[in-house]
Amino acid sequence: MDVAREEDVQKLIDETVSEHGRLDYMFNNAGICVVGEERDVSLDHWRSVLDVNLFGVIYGTSAAYSLMVKQGFGHIINTASLAGLIPATQEISYTASKHAVVGISNSLRLEGAELGVKVSVVCPGFVQTGIYDASPAVNVDKETLVAKIPFKIMEATKAAQVILRGVARNRAIIVFPSHARIMWWLYRLHPSILIPLGRKVIKDFRSLRYIT
Repeated sequence: MDVAREEDVQKLIDETVSEHGRLDYMFNNAGICVVGEERDVSLDHWRSVLDVNLFGVIYGTSAAYSLMVKQGFGHIINTASLAGLIPATQEISYTASKHAVVGISNSLRLEGAELGVKVSVVCPGFVQTGIYDASPAVNVDKETLVAKIPFKIMEATKAAQVILRGVARNRAIIVFPSHARIMWWLYRLHPSILIPLGRKVIKDFRSLRYIT
């Protein structure tokens, strides 16, 4: 289904409830990214990212939440990213969308608690999913970028296991793997700690950027 189409998301939920009589969990997981410096990306790139990453989550969350409030139970799990917790360069539209997803999830968790609805947000580091194939790179070679990722990319099945454990424990924010938890901890301790790393990432990226 196309999560950027509100009617598609609503149809999925309606069909699920029609078949099973209830909705226990809603996982809003679809995501895309446009990799590139902000000077190279367009507003069309922004729209494509926000349609999927932000409005896709909004459609799924809104439809599921309304139903779960009526039935008095349910758990919404929104996939954000480590980029929703700390600054991430060369993917600013993606970072903006994921910060928004974190904000939506944390706020709705407070609203829904006494109504029986749980809300969690997933903030992983690098996971091997289809996002690398689905997301364009602007003014830089995508395969070279992926090859230079400094952390081991986690298998999707292992990531799913971590997420489900977090959901079972009703974690507000599910952060993994270890490199993501460390970076989040450092950023919360003192945001300026990550500035040198961010500048190095920018410098390395620009060494790969096509000259225009």
